[in-house]
Amino acid sequence: MAKWPRFGSCKTRLSKDIGKRNALRIQNKMLNHTLSVSNYLKEQNLAESCIAITGIGLNSSKRWCKDLGINHFYFQGKGCLGEKMKRQIFKSQRNTKNSQKKNIVFIGTDLPNLSHMDIVKTITKLKKKDVILGPSNDGGYWLIAFSQRFISENNYLPFINIQWSSNDVLKKTIDNLSQQKIKIDFLNTKVDIDTLYDIDQRV
Repeated sequence: MAKWPRFGSCKTRLSKDIGKRNALRIQNKMLNHTLSVSNYLKEQNLAESCIAITGIGLNSSKRWCKDLGINHFYFQGKGCLGEKMKRQIFKSQRNTKNSQKKNIVFIGTDLPNLSHMDIVKTITKLKKKDVILGPSNDGGYWLIAFSQRFISENNYLPFINIQWSSNDVLKKTIDNLSQQKIKIDFLNTKVDIDTLYDIDQRV
C-alpha cells in the first residue's frame, strides 16, 4: 500500500524536522526499495505483486505504474486503514478465479530494511498459521498477512474496533483474533520511518 510521493504531501511529520524536499527523497527511496523487493519475489515466482495507491488519479496512476514496472494496481479508496485493507481483500478475491485464490500479504512502503526473506518467511508461516503479523516500534504493524483459509471466513475480523494510528493497533488486532482462536504467528519487530526519532532508532 503506497501514497504517491508528492512534494509537501508525504511524510508530513518527518518533513517538519528535515524539510519537505528531504522527506520526499526519503519516501522515494523507501518506495523504490519496497518495489525492488516485490519485483524480486515476482521474478522468482514466489509471489504476485500489486500496489494499492492513494493521492493520484487514474491516468497518472497508469503512467506511474508503467514507469515502475507494475502491472496491477488498485485505488485505496476512502476510510480508515482497516477499511482500505478490507477493500483490497475484496478486490483481490473478486478479480481472482476460485481455483487460483491465494494468501494475501500487506506491507507498507516505509521500511528501509525490508527484505525478500521477510516475505518468504511469511509465506512459509502461512502454511500452518492463519494470520502473520510484523510488529512495528510504534505499536502497530509493518506487515499483516492472511491465509486463504482465513480470508474465506473472517475478512472483517482483524479490522473492527481499532483506533488507527494509535499505539495499541497491534494489541487490538491480536485481541480481535484471539477471541476466535485464530492461529497467529509473528515476524521480527521493525521500525517504521515516520519521524526523525524513528531514523535515530535505526542508527
